[in-house]
Amino acid sequence: MEKDATIPNQEARTWAMFAHLSGLSGYLIPFGNIVGPLVIWSIKRETDPFIDTQGKEALNFQITMMIYTLILGILSIVIIGLILLPALFVLHLVFIIIASVKSNQGEDYRYPLTIRFVS
Repeated sequence: MEKDATIPNQEARTWAMFAHLSGLSGYLIPFGNIVGPLVIWSIKRETDPFIDTQGKEALNFQITMMIYTLILGILSIVIIGLILLPALFVLHLVFIIIASVKSNQGEDYRYPLTIRFVS
């Protein structure tokens, strides 16, 4: 990646990374995966456009993953959910790590398979 004036400053990159990583809090705190990115985005969105876009992206991804988890939980009745839930768990972790690294490098990251609720 070339260095140019559009790369966000270190503070913005760090907050954007935290917005993505805060999605992992859902493994410890119920709904923490949604509350974490929501709080960071709500507090920091006006300080830098990069934090705004990455915070919304993290929030949209976590809401989408919650919906996918609920659907697969219901589909566990017919076995398919039991097969796909572990794959969703792995994708969740991998995508969060990729997004965190990319945002810390100053790159906009868009999660695949994400429904854009917050725009």
